[in-house]
Order: sequence, then C-alpha cells, then structure tokens
Amino acid sequence: MNPTIEELTAAVEREARKRPEAMRLMTHPGVGPLTALSPSVLIIGTPTRFQRGKQIGTYVGMIPCEDSSAGKQRLGHISKQGSSLLRFLLVEAAQAAARIQPDWRRPVPAPGDASAQGIAKVAMGRRLAVRLYWMWRNGCEYSPSLECGSYVGQLGTGHGVQ
Repeated sequence: MNPTIEELTAAVEREARKRPEAMRLMTHPGVGPLTALSPSVLIIGTPTRFQRGKQIGTYVGMIPCEDSSAGKQRLGHISKQGSSLLRFLLVEAAQAAARIQPDWRRPVPAPGDASAQGIAKVAMGRRLAVRLYWMWRNGCEYSPSLECGSYVGQLGTGHGVQ
C-alpha cells in the first residue's frame, strides 16, 4: 500500500508524457512534470477560461490584497485565493528557473530582509505562471528570444515608434 517515491515519480512522468501540453510546458527551464501537469490539467482545466494572463495571478492568489482609502493605496500580503499546492509549485519552479538562467532572476534584496526576499520569490512565481499560461494558450514552446503572448520579436504589428 505504501508506494515509494520512485514509483510515484515514474507515474507522474508517464502521465506528463501522455499530454502534449505538459510536454510543451516542460520546455521552460525549472518546470518539471509535476509543475507542468498541475496548472494545465489538474487545476485550471482549459486555457480559454481566462481572457488575459493577469487573471492567472488572481486565480492562483499571487496578487497583493489592497486596502485603499482617501486616495492612499495600501498593498498587503498575497490574497492566497486558489490552490496552495499550485502556488508552492510555481514558486519552487521559478527559483529553479532563476538558478538555471540568471537573467530570469529579479533583483533580490539584501540577505537580511527576509520579507522582501519572499515578495521577490512570489513575484517570480507569478511571472512564471503568466508565462506558462501563454505558452499553453498559444501552443508554443519556451524560447528565450520570443515572448509568448506578446508582439515582441514580430515585425509589422504596428506597435512601438514608427
């Protein structure tokens, strides 16, 4: 009755190989089979549920709570709405991506400021969630030179200075 970690890992990898969207998401640095399966198949369902990438951050609960009054905006802790497992996997995958590709890393505050480091980690996780969403929705694999869901790298789109 007690499966070993190796057996569970092999089962997750087999399931990920069955799904082309999971294989596509695994092309992103830091994203493994478990992280690729979680957003695409297990939790979100279909990418068409959301109209824009920002809604993924809201759904997962990786946006700050807001308490505004009298023209002053106060941002607090993250809302933590949605799946805590998915938040955990996204932050861990973002940290792995930052280890693999240093340009993916955000400027991290000094080592003594633990709360600012946590904020930077959550921001990287939210950034990864949006990027994975666009990769999944557009059906493209990871490419560091071409941002999915954006006009970056495309000619003649009418954006920018003429």
